[in-house]
Amino acid sequence: MIEVSGLWKIFGDASAKAHRMASDGASRAEIQEQTGALVAVKDVSFSVAPGETFVVMGLSGSGKSTLIRCLARLIEPTSGDISICGADVIALSADGLRDLRRHRLSMVFQHFGLFPHRTVVDNVAFGLEVRGVPRADRRERALELIGTVGLDGWADHHPQQLSGGMQQRVGLARALAVDPDVLFFDEPFSALDPLIRRDMQDELIALQLRMQRTLVFITHDFSEALRLADRIAIMRDGEFVQVGTAVEIVTNPADDYVAAFTQDAPKAKVLTADHAMEPIERFDGDVGSLARVGRWTVLEDFIPRLLSTPDPLAVAGDDGEVIGVVSHADVARLLAPPARAAAEAAPLETRP
Repeated sequence: MIEVSGLWKIFGDASAKAHRMASDGASRAEIQEQTGALVAVKDVSFSVAPGETFVVMGLSGSGKSTLIRCLARLIEPTSGDISICGADVIALSADGLRDLRRHRLSMVFQHFGLFPHRTVVDNVAFGLEVRGVPRADRRERALELIGTVGLDGWADHHPQQLSGGMQQRVGLARALAVDPDVLFFDEPFSALDPLIRRDMQDELIALQLRMQRTLVFITHDFSEALRLADRIAIMRDGEFVQVGTAVEIVTNPADDYVAAFTQDAPKAKVLTADHAMEPIERFDGDVGSLARVGRWTVLEDFIPRLLSTPDPLAVAGDDGEVIGVVSHADVARLLAPPARAAAEAAPLETRP
């Protein structure tokens, strides 16, 4: 659904020189000091499959918001190729780009951008109004989506009468109103209180299960990325450091930068029995008497069951046959902080 190849965005007049320096391995700071140009996105390539939720995360200044704005050509890329729904975004005329945004693509931003003089229902229906959809039809569609995002009864209120979380729900409904194939989210929940933020994440997960749209979601919160993503891209200084599933990134971080993100990650929500178990060949007891758990069951779901018995759990493979066992010690070792895990793995005489 989305194909990006060799995407660059360099701010400043010396973009050609900055591009050469970056290609030769100069750091972003060195380039900025010598040329005054900022390499915001550096040679980024990736693809997003239909129905996939692709999360891009990184610290402030890593280039993630610039990246998503380049994808929609809200910012003109310096070079590279972008394809969305089969359209060559870079080659599109102003009319073609406008048509793509009206019919195939929607965006949800951190700042809600609602029209204060319009009611909720008219805000949600705005994209349909731009398309020329008759008033009765667009109101019907808007009311349907207002119910979908949990705002029944608020259609005729104005945005200033709503809480921040409710306003973001209006923004989400407005993005969905035009029935887009692709949605871009630029840190949409970061300004919300933690409990409201979690509610909005739950809302988005539920909507995605029902609607199966292609999502690109920008965040600086690794826990949010773990909850939402099919795949995660970690971004630093304008380039992708690692791309993979949550499990791949948590269990095998590419470098210390990625490892720092994963250090406090809620691993019990990501890792499964398959990651914690010992192979059945190493178990010399009777597995027939053990309670069973599926190999892809996340730790969070079976830890209470494990704690209710002194015995390990048998881990069943896809065909129902036992392929391993998982014990209290296995889970504790897997969830231990890195420093503690390393200490426990060291020989006794070298442990602190």
